[in-house]
Amino acid sequence: MKIISAEFVKSAFNKSHWITDGRPEIAFLGRSNVGKSSLLNSLLGRKGLARTSNTPGRTQSINYFLVNGLFYFVDLPGYGYAKVSKAMRSDWGEMAREYLTGRSELVLFIQLVDARHPPSELDLQLNDWLVENESPHIVVATKSDKLSRNEIKKQEAAIGEEMPDSKIIAYSSSTGIGRDELWGEIGRSLKKT
Repeated sequence: MKIISAEFVKSAFNKSHWITDGRPEIAFLGRSNVGKSSLLNSLLGRKGLARTSNTPGRTQSINYFLVNGLFYFVDLPGYGYAKVSKAMRSDWGEMAREYLTGRSELVLFIQLVDARHPPSELDLQLNDWLVENESPHIVVATKSDKLSRNEIKKQEAAIGEEMPDSKIIAYSSSTGIGRDELWGEIGRSLKKT
C-alpha cells in the first residue's frame, strides 16, 4: 500500500474521547516494550510519528493515526509492565477491553509478540480472547532482525504451536522483514469493509 499521508489525530484517555466517524480501524496490541511504536513508524514510513520510549508502559492512552485519510491505526496501551501501579494497570486493561469488545469499526487486530522469547501468559490470554471472540487477527513477531533466519523459522514455529489458530508474521522495524506481508493482510482486511 502506498502511504500518501499519515498523521497523529488524538489520544483518548476515556470512552468519551474515542473517534466516532465510522472509518475502519486496525488495532495494535502487545506487551509494553514489544515495539509497537517502532512497528507503526516503520509501516507508515514516518520516523517519530508514534513516539518510541525506552521506558516501558509509557503509552497510557488509545492513540489514533489517520492513514491516507481512509482508515485508522489505533495504538492501544501496552500490557504487562510491572513497574506501574495495579490501579493504573487495571484502568488501562479495562479501557482496552471495553474498546476491543465494543467497536464495530475494528476490522483487524494485530497482536505483537517479541520474536526472541516465548509468548508470555498475558500474550496467550489475549490470543485466546481474540480466537474465542472470532476477532480477525494476526500475530506479528517483532524484533526479528535480532535473530538469524534459522532462529526466526524456529521461533515462528514455536509461537505457532502456542497460538495455533493465528497467522504468524516475523517482522523487523529496522530491516523491513515482513513489512509487505503485513501490509497485504491489512489491505485484505480493509477490502472486506
